[in-house]
Amino acid sequence: MNVGPELFRRWAVEPWRRRFWAELGWVLLGLPLAVLSLLGIALVLLSGIALSPLLIGLPMVAGALLAARALGGTHRRLVGTLLGLKLIGPTSKPATFRTSLTDGPGWRAVAYLVLRVPLAVLDLGVTAFLLLYGLGTLTYPLWWFVLDGRPLPLFDIGTAGLLPSLPLALLAAALLLATPALVHLVLGLDRLLARALLGPTTLSERVRDLEESRAAVVETADVKLRRIERDLHDGAQAQLVALAMKLGVAKDELDAAQVDLDRLRALVTAAHTGAKDALAELRDLARGIHPAALDAGLEVALSTLAARSEAEVRVLVSLPVRPPAAIESILYFSAAELLTNAIKHGGVDRAELQLFELDSVLRLFVSDRGRGGARVHPSGGLAGLADRLRAVDGYLSIDSPPGGPTVVVVEIPV
Repeated sequence: MNVGPELFRRWAVEPWRRRFWAELGWVLLGLPLAVLSLLGIALVLLSGIALSPLLIGLPMVAGALLAARALGGTHRRLVGTLLGLKLIGPTSKPATFRTSLTDGPGWRAVAYLVLRVPLAVLDLGVTAFLLLYGLGTLTYPLWWFVLDGRPLPLFDIGTAGLLPSLPLALLAAALLLATPALVHLVLGLDRLLARALLGPTTLSERVRDLEESRAAVVETADVKLRRIERDLHDGAQAQLVALAMKLGVAKDELDAAQVDLDRLRALVTAAHTGAKDALAELRDLARGIHPAALDAGLEVALSTLAARSEAEVRVLVSLPVRPPAAIESILYFSAAELLTNAIKHGGVDRAELQLFELDSVLRLFVSDRGRGGARVHPSGGLAGLADRLRAVDGYLSIDSPPGGPTVVVVEIPV
């Protein structure tokens, strides 16, 4: 692989694809949406607090909190769509008027809207400065002729001559190439704020989420047990029954007065072949329960998986310590499922698999430059993989625009 063009594509071209434009949409939409949301909620909420001695005040406060809940859900969906951060919202609503006044998710949504406004101003200011200053400086050599050497009015960019403006244009080009990464870094504050105030934080919400995860795991385990039972019944058991019948016929041949050696040899050969097939199928079933390659660690197991793949797979693994056995198994089967999907549905002949730990989170990246368009369907393999990850507080994210490239990320906290 030619390293230079690959690094240029990854650091200079890829960030300008779908992720940056989604984050730019968040920046442009964020300030007007945050201001309008906060103004509406603050007007009703403060009026309700001021009128609380009257009968109409407390219902206004309750209504404002319900509206804040709804606006929090809108921001939660936008965070998931534009920032790629999937958050689980509250699953229950206040049952009584009294509980609606002390609704935790509603008050947290109000706090989110209050803090969101200055953060949206920061997002818009930083992004506008990077883009406008970068574009203005990049095109200043052209403006130099138009302005006859005078500084560019907006940012006071100016040089004594045309030649000194060329290095400035190169620096501006570097700034524009770094803009997607810088905007992504600034929007990390938005992700932290949304996770802290719009995600499940109360104990009861966390318990409900764990109950749903447990139910999904139990259902998945039951499906796998039925699959193993069916595979044993239809595969290995049927072959062992056929083997026993062949050996029975061979025994009858040996007990006969005249032994037909050709028939006996054919029966023994068929029985030997059936025994080998049954062993191979049992070995495959055992590998599906716990891959033997994991005994030597994830790096060896993933390298073995890549070597068996029909596509050329580049594997990069960097782990400070070995994860628990259950986590290793989930990561291995996740990589196997994602590589299979890339080859089967994406038609790729080259993929990349990376596994590393950052901020106490294991991250598995599987990327390819196939047809793209990968989505989570309710009955598909990716949906089952997402349910399996939820059991260990893991998360599956997919970035797969039509035409590719496809990048799937598996995150598991350790």
